[in-house]
Amino acid sequence: MAGTLNKVMLIGHLGDEVKMHYFDDKNSIGRFPIATNESYTNKKTGEKVTTTEWHNIVVRNKLAEICEKYLTKGDKVYCEGRIKTRQWEGDGDVKRYSTEIHVVDMTFLSTKRDLSAKPSSQPAQSPSVEKTDTVENDDLPF
Repeated sequence: MAGTLNKVMLIGHLGDEVKMHYFDDKNSIGRFPIATNESYTNKKTGEKVTTTEWHNIVVRNKLAEICEKYLTKGDKVYCEGRIKTRQWEGDGDVKRYSTEIHVVDMTFLSTKRDLSAKPSSQPAQSPSVEKTDTVENDDLPF
């Protein structure tokens, strides 16, 4: 296989609200952390151990605006993107680094805002169910 691959897939929970920055040319960027967990049983003690890894998520333009509108702390999301590392000089000429996940595709797995933001203008109706009394030519094995 020729070439390289930089692809990340994460499922985690937002650790904070989406922080937005808008630019003059109508572009925008959103940033937020997500947490992923790993659980295992310590073989020596039999104790269940859970570790949490934090990831810095970066979304741009329309995806950033959608995230700002619908996501809130605690929501579960699927993110797909690539790893990028930024470097800059901090106080006292100390080199600083930040590793980010630049997301290009995202699926909201659970959101609180979309459920609470939808006003119910009509009473809940049960779906219509068609009832069949007999089934002929049933070739199913069970």
